[in-house]
Amino acid sequence: MIDRAALAAFSAVIRAGSFDGAAALLGVTQSAVSQRIRGLEENLGTALILRTRPAAPTDAGRRLMVHAEALGLLERDLLRDLGLPAPDAPLRIAVTADCLATWVIPALAAVEGVLFDLVVDDQDHSADLLRAGEVAGAITASDRPVPGCDALPLGHLRYIAFAAPDFVARHFPDGVTLEALAHAPALTFNRKDRLQKAWAEMATGARVILPTHYIGSTHAITEAGLAGMGWGVNPETLVAPLIASGRLVDLNPHVRVETPLSWQVARRVAPALAAVTRVLQRAAPRTR
Repeated sequence: MIDRAALAAFSAVIRAGSFDGAAALLGVTQSAVSQRIRGLEENLGTALILRTRPAAPTDAGRRLMVHAEALGLLERDLLRDLGLPAPDAPLRIAVTADCLATWVIPALAAVEGVLFDLVVDDQDHSADLLRAGEVAGAITASDRPVPGCDALPLGHLRYIAFAAPDFVARHFPDGVTLEALAHAPALTFNRKDRLQKAWAEMATGARVILPTHYIGSTHAITEAGLAGMGWGVNPETLVAPLIASGRLVDLNPHVRVETPLSWQVARRVAPALAAVTRVLQRAAPRTR
């Protein structure tokens, strides 16, 4: 069994970023927090906190944090059902950068009484966080359930390849060709992002190595495209208005990349995440 006071101390250290901050949150001494954490680590037989500034969880600590957050959500719902005051409970979920930039924030804003810890990753890899037990739920690009989880469809995100008019004139005077793509800088989220490569293969029917800028922000990729740094692939809802205004050019109106999305949630905490599931399912069809 995990001691609840020790678990509360552990959660407080991660939330506050320090042992003294946790002591202030809990209204106890720093020594008491340290003793509870030490006892918890001894009981579980593993280190849970990296003594850095700010303090951070170890791999085991991240999994324990998800457990603590799930307990907090269940306790919050119980207290509310009983008509008693309920504290806010942080919820760690994985979302894709593109979903975050388009429809997730308005959806989550409709959920009251929950603090969110949003972990942003590529849609092809957010399931790994759920599989590792580091998050309670995740928006993924796969409808294959992670073991112990339910996968609920959220529709698709449609992507358009774009660039600024001047960039198109310089790099694609004869259209998007293999030769042109080999020299025109692409705008890529990170090294796990394959959207640009997928679009290029669809447009040309061949594989190509793309020179690329790595820009870890969906909105910044759009801004970089407007500035003429390169060509990119972003959600239709973000770039279509800019294409309509003439500030960006659709590189090939006949080629679109569509990414299926699923909301996957661990079954053991699914009841506590029911409100989050409802708002995500209501909002997601707007991305079709």
